[in-house]
Amino acid sequence: MKIYDRKTKEYEEIVQYGQGALKFLYGNFFGRVLLRIAVSPFVSCIYGKVNSGKASRKKIPEFIESNKIKMEDFEDREYISFNDFFTRKLRDGARIPDPGENRLISPADAKLLIYDIDDKTRIDIKGRSYSMEEIVPGMKDLGEYAGGKCLVYRLCVDDYHRYCFIDDGTLTKSKFIKGKLHTVSPLSSAYKIYKENSRVINILSTVHFGEVIHIEVGALLIGKIVNRDVKSFKKGEEKGFFEPGGSTIVQLFKKDAVRMDEDLLRMSADHIETKVLYGEGVGTTC
Repeated sequence: MKIYDRKTKEYEEIVQYGQGALKFLYGNFFGRVLLRIAVSPFVSCIYGKVNSGKASRKKIPEFIESNKIKMEDFEDREYISFNDFFTRKLRDGARIPDPGENRLISPADAKLLIYDIDDKTRIDIKGRSYSMEEIVPGMKDLGEYAGGKCLVYRLCVDDYHRYCFIDDGTLTKSKFIKGKLHTVSPLSSAYKIYKENSRVINILSTVHFGEVIHIEVGALLIGKIVNRDVKSFKKGEEKGFFEPGGSTIVQLFKKDAVRMDEDLLRMSADHIETKVLYGEGVGTTC
């Protein structure tokens, strides 16, 4: 997969973690039989328990090397398990949220694509058409989002898996939807993962961007989405974290709530993800 690094202004080729196994599960008849079991939350729960044991620590050095993780960005301490390492925290100063009052920030280290919400509140994400009701079932009247923007932040295994609030505001509603746990990589494109996967839907009332729907989407081999119990928040404040695997954050904005940066729009128009970091500026109030 090709992604764009806006810091270096260069393209990178990245390899999907576990690509061989995922190709078998999603691209092979016998694999798809096993897939019905693999996407069960029960399987991910067992995987999470195994990675919480002390023996899982031996996986850490190879994981760091193979994924080229910059450990200087993180707390210097001993990890008691792979899960403990995977949910590691940044050292002070490693990610400084864009201080611009009117700037929208990325909630996570991720690969970003931007989509339009059409006048019928439908979104075409990676070749699959979704109604907003499929993504956000039974939460509220979604007509106000017609003509808005949908931001899809895909977190890979090499990314920092904690995420933050994008502005000052309050959490007005939250809902957990128990579903399956498909991979969020392009290999699952035959499935409507933002309709089928487990997810937490949050309604945020923000100071600069109005009402924003913020969704944490679980993925294959993720046992938990862990959110802090807070009602009010500040820009850049940690919201929660994902346990092992890749995952996704989807954000929905109303029409004229945000103007996204031009380089991000240009890459998204070509279906190329852009690498962004936790707290990095990605847009501005209209």
